[in-house]
Amino acid sequence: MSDQNVRNAGFSPSGIIGGSLASSMMSREAKASGGGVCSGGPTSTLQEMGARGSTHSSGFTSSGISSGSRASEMMSKEAISHGGGTPRGGTTSTVQSISMGGKGGRR
Repeated sequence: MSDQNVRNAGFSPSGIIGGSLASSMMSREAKASGGGVCSGGPTSTLQEMGARGSTHSSGFTSSGISSGSRASEMMSKEAISHGGGTPRGGTTSTVQSISMGGKGGRR
């Protein structure tokens, strides 16, 4: 289910779908970073997973992050770099939210 949620948000095997949550995220992220989307950020991570259909196999599941997975490693690294917690709107929380069918930290 989580891979379908990512595709439903507009992250497809053929690219980001215009007018979708994905395109809105990409636009906001590009504006915030001065014109580009950062590698490893929420948009690029979700697009990679949407293109490959690998959200669930990476550990972002509809019931939460799987222990010992790529997702748990990402969450741990992000928490360490932010002093112990994963920030709202960060890569881990956004990818997990969309994997569960949410709006990905959309504000």
